[in-house]
Amino acid sequence: MLNQLPVGMLDSDFFVRFVSLFQQLGSSLLEDADNIENAVDPSVAPEPMVRWLASWIGVEAIDPLLAPDVQRTILRGAASTISRRGTRAGLLEFLQLTSGGPAEVVDGGGVWREGEAPAGTATVTMKVDSTGWLPERDFVELLRDEIPAHVRAELWVGDRQVWSSVVEAGR
Repeated sequence: MLNQLPVGMLDSDFFVRFVSLFQQLGSSLLEDADNIENAVDPSVAPEPMVRWLASWIGVEAIDPLLAPDVQRTILRGAASTISRRGTRAGLLEFLQLTSGGPAEVVDGGGVWREGEAPAGTATVTMKVDSTGWLPERDFVELLRDEIPAHVRAELWVGDRQVWSSVVEAGR
């Protein structure tokens, strides 16, 4: 803006400082506009934006105290597993991402002809070595949202059963 002013206006110190304020504001707006596509990229977005993007896909529980790389991993993992949510494959990937280690999912599902399905097939047993960066209670809370409501589920961490939907329903 200053380069476009007539020579006579450049002699006024007040006018130069006044126009410089608008030039500085305009420059920062242009820089932000050039960077807009990066604002929604989980690998480089600011930390508050990562949590906001996660809320778009139903992940409300990202703790801002977690390391930034963990927050980004949660967002990327949730985005990749959302299309398989409620399936064995989606649950396995979710467990591996949130625990940070190997997981095992055994379900009672199958394919039967109409009327021939045995009773009690809506079960799932999940096993992980640890709950990763989450306390067990928070891990179970996240896991509850991934399991269909009609399924009887249990979670084992190492050799301990830490959650059972059947026990929980009986309380």
